[in-house]
Amino acid sequence: MTVDFVLAKAPAYRVATLPAKGGWSENVCRPEFAKLLAWAEKNGLQTGKWIFRGLDNDGFQACLEIRGTARASGAVRIRTLPASAVARVRFDPDLVSPRVVYHGLNDWLRWRKKEKEIRAVRSTREIYDGDPWTDTKAWKNTTVEFLVSR
Repeated sequence: MTVDFVLAKAPAYRVATLPAKGGWSENVCRPEFAKLLAWAEKNGLQTGKWIFRGLDNDGFQACLEIRGTARASGAVRIRTLPASAVARVRFDPDLVSPRVVYHGLNDWLRWRKKEKEIRAVRSTREIYDGDPWTDTKAWKNTTVEFLVSR
């Protein structure tokens, strides 16, 4: 498996979101996605990408891409993640440690900044094509994106 970093443009995503406090943990993260999935099914919505967004305040946001019209209810909010410039890498976490990928991408971006190819790194997110806990294809194609300013 080849793991390489690229600068690209990510599309906009219309998502349902649930915020959570604290660092990443399957015990915290998984129930948030389960709540979003139940909400989408209750509202008869088709779902797409599963997005795990890191936030500045040491929290994260579970985001589930939705297709169709929906209204926010309870703690679930609807928002559009705008199309953005990103540094992206796709890999299989069973073959390459996520820790290595994150540190490598971070260092690679430091050099892109030094070379004036980018101005700043804004935030991070992980994107899955489905449920990473039950869909092995989604897990094996983990995408990590750092949103950048050019």
